[in-house]
Amino acid sequence: MDNTLAVVYLLILVALLSGAAFPIFRQILRTRKIESALSRLQTKLTKDKAQGTAQEYYELGGLYLDKKVYKQASTLFQKAIKAAQEEGEENIAPIYNGLGFAYFAQEQYDLAIRQYKEALKHNPTYVTALNNLAHAYERKNLMAQALQVYDQVLESEPKNVTAKRRAESLRKRLVTSA
Repeated sequence: MDNTLAVVYLLILVALLSGAAFPIFRQILRTRKIESALSRLQTKLTKDKAQGTAQEYYELGGLYLDKKVYKQASTLFQKAIKAAQEEGEENIAPIYNGLGFAYFAQEQYDLAIRQYKEALKHNPTYVTALNNLAHAYERKNLMAQALQVYDQVLESEPKNVTAKRRAESLRKRLVTSA
């Protein structure tokens, strides 16, 4: 009986350790993938400064955003914009949105708003930039403008959960403050 109890405890321990090992292993693989992409892009862009494409700068900027290194991400997104303009790239809105996000994360809301608006000049129906613009307006306490932008999101995407939730919250705040 004592051996049976020890075996059961041992099996439970092994099962718990196995359950914990899977997410850890998955995170290690994900981190290695990100780090190898980061290393590859950094090496390429350091060697071939004139050869960097808008896509490469954008990808590297996105990796820096993931790592929360916003200042370097801003610089890379600016280089991506310059490269995209030189390449005649038409889909430049995501780059402006990424730059806006980097500024937003640094609490530079005016610069973020400017970049989100620039993204919307290039793609007026870019819902992510609209949501980000509204969020930046909220942080600047420009609630009426934020609500207007969230309503614009809901016109083009009625089931947008973020816009729906934030618009309802803003309506309540504007009604109670009036």
